[in-house]
Amino acid sequence: MTRQEFDRFVSESGKDILRFCRMNAGGSAEGDDLYQDTMLTLWEQADKLNKNDSLKSYALSVSILIWRNKRRKFAWRHRIAAFESYEKHVENGFHMPGKSTEEPEQQLLQKEMTEIVQRQVQALPQKYRTIVYLYYSSGLKFKEIAECLHIPESTVKSRMRRAKSILKKELAVIMPDGPEEKGCRRMEDS
Repeated sequence: MTRQEFDRFVSESGKDILRFCRMNAGGSAEGDDLYQDTMLTLWEQADKLNKNDSLKSYALSVSILIWRNKRRKFAWRHRIAAFESYEKHVENGFHMPGKSTEEPEQQLLQKEMTEIVQRQVQALPQKYRTIVYLYYSSGLKFKEIAECLHIPESTVKSRMRRAKSILKKELAVIMPDGPEEKGCRRMEDS
């Protein structure tokens, strides 16, 4: 892969990868570091990469591996200390598409709904949360997620089904009338 091809890849997929890194790392500073480490690793392997392969899913896979290694190191070094910085998983800089001419009350309700859904997704066990992030935030298909995580596609589908089931149950408790936000409906419809 040439430098121009790498630059094109970064400009096309960089925002999605950065968003995923921030979600997984629990904040913009840690996410930015993870993104930088991911891109550095990809640049070091650029001569081995094939532009025809799914570079985005490979980059996300590299990001997941680096993040797991960082978590493992952090846990090992701080066995007694709290682990909260990696467990927050708050998505910074989230932008809802379609925000335009809505009333201020609607914007506030939509923002509040988004925060509730994000908190519930963040509360999922790691194996479900990663699949939800990869599917909805990064736009990967089940097959690509399976390649990223090195697990069978059927496992990805069953984890997604289980994650949706958990989220549906938790959101029903919080919002008995049902979520009206489009992102929630998409999650239920998928």
